Amino acid sequence: MNSTFQALGLRSELIQALHESLYTHPTDIQRLTIPGLLQGHDLLGQAQTGTGKTAAFSLPLLQRLEGQGQQPQALILVPTRELARQVADSVWRYGKHLEVRVASIYGGQSYSRQIARLERGVDVVVGTPGRIIDLMDKGLLDLGAIRTLVLDEADEMLKMGFIEDVEKILAATPTQRQTVLFSATLPKPVQELAARYMNQPRFIRAGDPEITVQQIRQQLLWVHPDSKVQALSRLLETEALDRALIFTRTRARATEVSLALQQRGYGVDVISGDLSQEARETVLRRFRQGDLALLVATDVVARGVDIPSVSHVFNFDLPTDPQDYVHRIGRTGRAGRSGVAISLATPDERRRVRALEHFIQQRLREIELPRLEAIRLRRNAIFLSKLQQILDDNAMELGLEMVGELLAAGYDMAEVAAAAIQLARAAELARPIDHVKSVKEIMETRKERSELPQKRGHSRRDDHKLSRDKDRSQGQKRQQPRRELVRPL
Repeated sequence: MNSTFQALGLRSELIQALHESLYTHPTDIQRLTIPGLLQGHDLLGQAQTGTGKTAAFSLPLLQRLEGQGQQPQALILVPTRELARQVADSVWRYGKHLEVRVASIYGGQSYSRQIARLERGVDVVVGTPGRIIDLMDKGLLDLGAIRTLVLDEADEMLKMGFIEDVEKILAATPTQRQTVLFSATLPKPVQELAARYMNQPRFIRAGDPEITVQQIRQQLLWVHPDSKVQALSRLLETEALDRALIFTRTRARATEVSLALQQRGYGVDVISGDLSQEARETVLRRFRQGDLALLVATDVVARGVDIPSVSHVFNFDLPTDPQDYVHRIGRTGRAGRSGVAISLATPDERRRVRALEHFIQQRLREIELPRLEAIRLRRNAIFLSKLQQILDDNAMELGLEMVGELLAAGYDMAEVAAAAIQLARAAELARPIDHVKSVKEIMETRKERSELPQKRGHSRRDDHKLSRDKDRSQGQKRQQPRRELVRPL
């Protein structure tokens, strides 16, 4: 087995860039794909997020570049703006010692800036299908010199309706190109695309959904549909999280959840398609830097977001597609780190939960709602830890001066400390621990309703007959005129 990047046959300039990025050993997907790509073979790869696939296709692509011309030699198509930026940054970082010229092309960014970049000449273009088509139609992007074309997250591009754009782009590139297609799943449209446009591709599979999800601690909390925000708040209070992603089904729902959490004092923001590109990048930068602990997002927006160390993923809404669940929770537990994924489900979603468990071939571990006492104890523990840190650092000059003044005024030391703690924790203590409606209430109500016919001593069939007879009787009554409405002759 090739255990080093040198053994894979990469150039020294690429090896140097990898070491500078602190990558010492290739991942499974990189070991499996790089040698064949360096030889020029087409490749169809099935791999999940976080397996190292960007480096797997970028490194051979960079090594196969021939000099520098005006037209791009490599094109990487991705489904989202965020992924375009992420991949472009990675390609530039890997190829910086080769002085590679990379351009990211996507909507929401100035045309003039992108056009100017292309006019200066580029080696690699990374972009979304829509903007690539726009520049092709304007005669500003010539794909006639493309030697390598990569379709990253092909299933997502097809799901977003880019199939016609993708085929138009493929048709504009030379038939002798090398084609690389990566997809988390291989639905029939992806297989048909590969069959039409790839030349005897090698098939590589790494990071199967079953393997990926088994590396993450997956939990399930049954919640009342009217208390999901309250239940999520309790989880946020008791989980030892660093940064967390909270997934919802819709943009409106994401905004609603974000505002509700902000009102409860959490550092949270939302990222959705409604935001401008500049606003998205600002939110992502704050999240990566730790200025935000929580980020609420939808599946489409978050698919291409690169967050290096997310400790938790919360499924506020269960996804409609089980594969989206795999992508969501794949945002945690990456690069060998531990991760936690907690899904909130209502009693009406039992069938969806079972279908999800069948897909990932394992049961989600059901957990209980954190109790009020557990939240209070955790709040106390966090505050004491911070207090002890200040005492250990001996950074108390201003505090000691103020304490001295209070003692001189006749206050007791213990009272001063208690008052200071109460003041320091005012905002935290003001944060409500809301009541959460019990799921058992729903289940018991349904049980009572289901038992009603049996309590009356007859069957549902009897109920149906009584209802039918009642309707017939009422119909006969309606046919007879009311006596007080008949006018006398």
